[in-house]
Amino acid sequence: MVILYTSAGCVSCRKAKQWFKQNDVEFLEKNIFRVLLDKKEISYLISRCENGADDIISRRSKIIRESKIDINSFSFSELVIFIQRNPSILRRPIIINVANLMIGYDDEEIDAFKPRKEFMDQCSLDCPNYPMCGHTRLA
Repeated sequence: MVILYTSAGCVSCRKAKQWFKQNDVEFLEKNIFRVLLDKKEISYLISRCENGADDIISRRSKIIRESKIDINSFSFSELVIFIQRNPSILRRPIIINVANLMIGYDDEEIDAFKPRKEFMDQCSLDCPNYPMCGHTRLA
């Protein structure tokens, strides 16, 4: 199952939702302003990021710019609480499933969320990856 963290006015969030609908990929949308994320969920999202919170926090967010907050000075638990109280600092959309995490919307990277069967149906003999995965399609 794909979880899509969104906000109402986010153009990239609308693109992601549209992509999932067009590709018949089941997803659960969570608007980060309607239902606040719990501490465990925020911790999990940060743990899945390659660069920790730096990947999901928008340094350009109004709260960070105007208050001149140094996120790096926070302990992990302080950061989680700060995010929980200020969800607007999160970059959006955040798209996650068991195998993948994507921050923002990218036309090419979002293909990672297609079910594997769809990828195999698209594979042909001229695909550069066919020697590695083509035999799976034939099985």
